Amino acid sequence: MDDALNELSAYLTDRLGTALVSSQVALGELTIEVDREQLVPTLEFLRDDPNCRFGCLIDICGVDYPDRERRFDVVYHLLSPWHNHRLRVQVKTDEATQMPSAVSVFAAANWFEREAYDLYGILFSGHPDLRRLLTDYGFEGHPLRKDFPLTGFVELRYDDELKRVVYEPVKLMQEYRSFDFLSPWEGMDTAIPGDEKAGEARRPDKDAKP
Repeated sequence: MDDALNELSAYLTDRLGTALVSSQVALGELTIEVDREQLVPTLEFLRDDPNCRFGCLIDICGVDYPDRERRFDVVYHLLSPWHNHRLRVQVKTDEATQMPSAVSVFAAANWFEREAYDLYGILFSGHPDLRRLLTDYGFEGHPLRKDFPLTGFVELRYDDELKRVVYEPVKLMQEYRSFDFLSPWEGMDTAIPGDEKAGEARRPDKDAKP
């Protein structure tokens, strides 16, 4: 599989030219980074070129790196059923600069881009209907950003007692918990509450007669 991906990487490096920023094969997957302004022509090439034929857009998602100047990665997952290849396309952008919409290339990009806008605040120029998809009307902020606060906003839910939708401040239902074990196969360093009783039951009674 890696040999085929390396061949595809070399082919894309040759054909995409300056549009290709970087290319890497790791863990059985090929990831390429593309210049933002060349995204749409690159996606068209990947879809139409007979040696690529990435005709299926599986997903578009965002990744947030708030300490970076261009804080967002927009990631496109493509599938070629004809060649049995998968490809990850990454593009870097910031909060203010709009990404070119991929709806003209893949109709499935419509709701994916709306989701990325809703949850990360990533803007897409040329999108036919860029509005929130998952959050409520009038919602402020973008919940999947790393700097989005866990409390202080308003959420809505259905109240079974009132039989209607209610708005209330977002709150944590429990305090943060720190677990002192890493996997189900490793024991805890501290005793689980209640274990002390089991230990007492196993200890012999000093006053008991033989």
